[in-house]
Amino acid sequence: MRRLALVLSFALSAPLPAGAGDVPMTAAEFDAYVTGKTLTYSQFGSVFGIEEYLPGRKVRWKFTADDCQYGSWYEKEGLICFTYEYDPEDHCWTFWQDGEGLRALSVNDAPGSELSEVAQSSEGLNCPGPDVGV
Repeated sequence: MRRLALVLSFALSAPLPAGAGDVPMTAAEFDAYVTGKTLTYSQFGSVFGIEEYLPGRKVRWKFTADDCQYGSWYEKEGLICFTYEYDPEDHCWTFWQDGEGLRALSVNDAPGSELSEVAQSSEGLNCPGPDVGV
């Protein structure tokens, strides 16, 4: 019995791995957190892209050097999924909120490849239209 108590004591005091115990955000929590914001995400220490979250679950996304893509998001089986105008396939993610912002993991990626929120702004994305000035 003493051995069991010792094992339980150790297990309960050991640090949890990063992200352990986090509960994914619901669609309502995600909507409340992102609407009206522009978030910059990084992956593996480099900027991955920037997304502006508009009312009505609309979004504007851009990889740092690419043109903006317009789309929308919705909840599907507990995931937050995005579709964009030039890519009708859905891209589904699990989002968590921690003390430093959002973290996101694509259903197509392995743990350890999460995106992390590194900046937040109330300013919209600069999305000039194609062929401006032509």
